[in-house]
Amino acid sequence: MKKVLVIGSSGAGKSTFARRLGEITGLEVIHLDRHFWNPGWIETPNPEWRDRVTELLSGESWIIDGNFGGTMEMRLAACDTVVFLDMPRLVCTWRVIKRVIAFRNGTRPDMNPGCAERVDLGFWWWTFTYPKRSRPKVEERLENVRGSKSVYRLTSDRAVEKFLANLRIKVSI
Repeated sequence: MKKVLVIGSSGAGKSTFARRLGEITGLEVIHLDRHFWNPGWIETPNPEWRDRVTELLSGESWIIDGNFGGTMEMRLAACDTVVFLDMPRLVCTWRVIKRVIAFRNGTRPDMNPGCAERVDLGFWWWTFTYPKRSRPKVEERLENVRGSKSVYRLTSDRAVEKFLANLRIKVSI
């Protein structure tokens, strides 16, 4: 486990999981949101974004969290491990609500400075429809790399805690 991709819906806990995984493994944690969004929520243009992702992937080891479907194939090709946080829709929606409250008028730690926390109807809709809209595509992509990559699908907080606890044991041996 040297190059880990952490994916899942908004509110699934990708950034928190990536940070905790980094603490256990000592691997560098890269939050894609921090690299994609420029101050004022300005998107990085596509050609520049692909170059930036290529640069991030060139490291010897890393944990990268984020979705960004346009670069998913690049990241899947470069990683050795994928952790898919496939949390229930209501859990993700609740976590987005908590995140908005916790970071209102501020920027969360995994985001680029100048991107104050915000949520609009489109973001709510994207989070709520993730299971039907995006999950099937993710599952198909993961099925295509199964066998050549270690793939973990964690569907609850209990599964996340068990995964991290088992990894702590392995690392300490």
